[in-house]
Amino acid sequence: MPASASEDQILDAWHANAHAWERAVREGRIESRRLVTDRAILETVRSHEPRTVIDVGCGEGWLARALAAEGVRVLGVDAVPALVEAARSRGGGEFRVLSYDDLAAGLLDERADVVVCNFSLLGGSSVDALLAAVPRLLARGGVLMVQTLHPLMAEAGPYADGWREGSWAGCGEGFGRPAPWYFRTLAGWVAAFDRAGLCLRDLKEPTHPHTGRPASVIFLAGVRQGDGDEQASRRSVSRHRT
Repeated sequence: MPASASEDQILDAWHANAHAWERAVREGRIESRRLVTDRAILETVRSHEPRTVIDVGCGEGWLARALAAEGVRVLGVDAVPALVEAARSRGGGEFRVLSYDDLAAGLLDERADVVVCNFSLLGGSSVDALLAAVPRLLARGGVLMVQTLHPLMAEAGPYADGWREGSWAGCGEGFGRPAPWYFRTLAGWVAAFDRAGLCLRDLKEPTHPHTGRPASVIFLAGVRQGDGDEQASRRSVSRHRT
């Protein structure tokens, strides 16, 4: 399957399954989220005591609401209008419909102490383009936090970067065709951050309390030294030319 077709199928699947996903999250159907991953990403964000957060791929807005309840100013963005509308209906943050292409194109003129992507980075080239835009979304000293499926738990197929079939297993009823996703090894993730001008600062591996196996991996990355100042300089020159 061509990579472009896989990228398109991701969005198609999420548009089609938005309401089923909203129910699964609000009803707490996904065991790993209840037991491990929701708390893990909340605690990781809290540990940095941010004043501002951009939640990329915010879905129905649960993380934004949890952080806003603690006094954090949160902007949630998602490419699926139905999910953004669901988030707005519950309040607790500002929510906008923006695709990863929009972010890559610089259409979001905001900076935050933390940019968080919680199980929202599924693509190949689309994610690479998004990561390249992250340095201009981070305030000075800001941190990108990415929680995703731990590569050790994706046992089907070779341990190599590449497209995989998706699944809604464990999410409950009401779902249609799943989205494909681009599997990355640990080295693959580190390389993707490096290409984007980011460097890995820390890595966390939350474990499932019943299996003792990693339920996810959380990457913490910052702007590589010198890159942030260089990008700011280029933006300043561009503004003066226009």
